[in-house]
Amino acid sequence: MQYIDKNVVMERQLKSLILKDLKRKMVFLTGPRQVGKTYLAKEIMTSFKSPIYLNYDQVKDARTIQSQSWPLTADLLVFDEIHKMKDWKNYLKGIFDTRQPNQAILVTGSSRMETFRQTGASLAGRYFHYRLYPFSVKEMTAPDSANERLEKLNQLGGFPEPLLSDSEQEASRWRNQYATDLIREDILDFSQIHEVRAMRLLLELLRSRVGSSLSYKSLAEDLQISPNTVKKYVSILESLYIVFLITPYHRNIARSILKEPKLYFYDTGMVNGDVGKQLENTCAVSLLKHVHFLHDSQGTLVNLHYIRTKEGKEIDFVFTEAEELKMLIEVKTSDESPSKMLQSVHERFPAAEAVQLVQHLRQPKRDGSIQIVNAGTWLSELAA
Repeated sequence: MQYIDKNVVMERQLKSLILKDLKRKMVFLTGPRQVGKTYLAKEIMTSFKSPIYLNYDQVKDARTIQSQSWPLTADLLVFDEIHKMKDWKNYLKGIFDTRQPNQAILVTGSSRMETFRQTGASLAGRYFHYRLYPFSVKEMTAPDSANERLEKLNQLGGFPEPLLSDSEQEASRWRNQYATDLIREDILDFSQIHEVRAMRLLLELLRSRVGSSLSYKSLAEDLQISPNTVKKYVSILESLYIVFLITPYHRNIARSILKEPKLYFYDTGMVNGDVGKQLENTCAVSLLKHVHFLHDSQGTLVNLHYIRTKEGKEIDFVFTEAEELKMLIEVKTSDESPSKMLQSVHERFPAAEAVQLVQHLRQPKRDGSIQIVNAGTWLSELAA
């Protein structure tokens, strides 16, 4: 699938995988609002002879869904926002178990479907799940260099509309409306009207704390609410694919969860900070997308964490597998000298690969055991 614009061509990695999996089971496609789920679904429809697209938000389509009155010849059923239907999982279970031979089923929905998918009746064994995230350096295929693509993601974020606008002003206008719509339509599904003001203030505070240890106590003092309430609000923002948390690495998973996480936005354009913070956020989104793609498409359980020492020194990101460190990743805008912290930790874990990503790098090199590479090029070679 391609988004084509005079400034950039972008290709989604998931189309061919979804088409393959639709031959075997239902496919669920979730992700943030306006990330391109409906666009991708309609592109997938072009590979079928008689596809049907049904959006539960549309009255006519809702009636068709409830009465199951689509043509028997339909070879692809696309259900959008069906999680808003009462008892939707039992409904899909029945549709899948009694479908026509060779009839495929694709289910798409906003972030709320991801939350509801994990509760209530089970659809175990009947579907594959994919998460669609903002565009990555890899998916922006032409005509810019990897460095230029990374720069655009830092400035505009990876959501299709602001990215294709190629304008910081238009991206800002889109982002303001996007935040308003999320609060009005989604956040109120999780919280009460009197909480919306606090949620707005929290969101604004978080924009300037990207990449820093998240202190619920400090945020609670700023907002004059309890730390548990802050945790609840952050959890809501996670559920809506607005922010995500990265926990510190520890061999004991429980201890890792209890320690302070770092917070990032799915939309780098939300970051209030210098170019270093923007770059770190873009890298965080790209790395999360990479590990989730491996999980969704291959079942590979790679996890994303960071490292913090007792002295407060950090390594930006690490990949782990089966709780073992596989890769250490440090992010720099222009510093080509190897990070002392990266060197120190790599000496303790020599089996892990150590990489320093530098956005403005004259020449890739190896300094001892540390690979110093161009950030844009390295990110373009990730799985997604």
